[in-house]
Amino acid sequence: MSSEDPSCVAVALRVRPLVQSELDRGCRIAVERSADGAPQVTVNRNESYTYNYVFDIGDSQKDLFETCVQAKVKKLLHGYNVTILAYGQTGSGKTYTMGTAFNGVLDDHVGVIPRAVHDIFQAIAEMQSEYRFSVTCSFVELYQEQFYDLFSSKTRDKATVDIREVKNRIIMPGLTELEVTSAQEVTDHLIRGSAGRAVAATAMNESSSRSHAIFTLTLVATKLDGKQSVTTSRFNLVDLAGSERCSKTLASGDRFKEGVNINKGLLALGNVINALGSGQAAGYVPYRQSKLTRLLQDSLGGNSITLMIACVSPADYNVAETLSTLRYADRALQIKNKPVVNLDPHAAEINFLKDVIQKLRVELLAGGKMSSSLTSAVGAVGLGAISCEDSLAGSMANAAEIQLLKDQVRSLQDRNRKLQQELHQSLLDLTEKEMRAHIAEQAH
Repeated sequence: MSSEDPSCVAVALRVRPLVQSELDRGCRIAVERSADGAPQVTVNRNESYTYNYVFDIGDSQKDLFETCVQAKVKKLLHGYNVTILAYGQTGSGKTYTMGTAFNGVLDDHVGVIPRAVHDIFQAIAEMQSEYRFSVTCSFVELYQEQFYDLFSSKTRDKATVDIREVKNRIIMPGLTELEVTSAQEVTDHLIRGSAGRAVAATAMNESSSRSHAIFTLTLVATKLDGKQSVTTSRFNLVDLAGSERCSKTLASGDRFKEGVNINKGLLALGNVINALGSGQAAGYVPYRQSKLTRLLQDSLGGNSITLMIACVSPADYNVAETLSTLRYADRALQIKNKPVVNLDPHAAEINFLKDVIQKLRVELLAGGKMSSSLTSAVGAVGLGAISCEDSLAGSMANAAEIQLLKDQVRSLQDRNRKLQQELHQSLLDLTEKEMRAHIAEQAH
């Protein structure tokens, strides 16, 4: 394993065993791991690539998860967005590695998603004395450049969702988000959603995923320390459909059209990786070339701790596709992200109000007068809330989100009014106590 910079996209290469069709074809192994244990592979003994991690046929699902995913789950629990992205040609082992086709059987073959979900809920149980957690999950697929909600109760043709960008954040209005309280609930939803994915047989893969799938867990953590700070983090688990060569898949008709759209999205992804990996992040990055790259905008070059798992076949028959994957993965190593803890700004403002109330109490006890700085703070809260409400219509494109933010603003304004009422009552109480003390002195 090489050192990993948390601000860079990390890359794990996974070389699967030869499959039966390759053995029947008489393929030889063309991709070999470094004999000294370094995270390096050599292709045809003359072209070498080094990554953060390399796993070959001797490494289990557990080895991969514990080595390069488990630590990122811990980051998720402390407020960071995390993305695990599987990339590679069709039939290279992406869905197996990710576990998006999980059937509920817990064995050594369980992939990244079920293992991560288990760790998340185990950690939540251990942290419940310090945090209150709320967890939701969503599951979408991108098929033929259209997003489908895999948790929707509607018929497939009506279960479409769209993607929007609001305040530099990608959202999907109307996407079903299911509240979950246990790993078993998540597993049940994953199985149900996976059953709705577009899958078909090709000459390269008996159960080829014909769509990109994105399973997301959203964690809202409230710290039980009096300040009630809130973080909202997202765990994006992305199983990309594999790149295809029609001459190998023998696809025709619908399968051919699917392959064209798959390759179109992956080409756009490659362009984004090239732009970011070439140091163009400060300039133009072509996120808008496809819906896939728009959805992955935060994961590549944005606010996320990201791991790309590049899956390849070791067979000489697939060496061209393998080299393409290795080169993309090599370029991805150069991508710089900007991961930050996602503190809820509304929660921060509520906590600010609580601090103001506490300071008011202290000043009242000290002398009954509110300092000019505190007066300014109280005024700023009210003005800020009003200003926020006035600007919502212009800055938000989605009516539902506008209403949500307006409700939050009203809540803050209510708190401000209560604060002012408390101040007024405290001053009255203090004045009454002073008058009683004065009367008592006069009586003596």
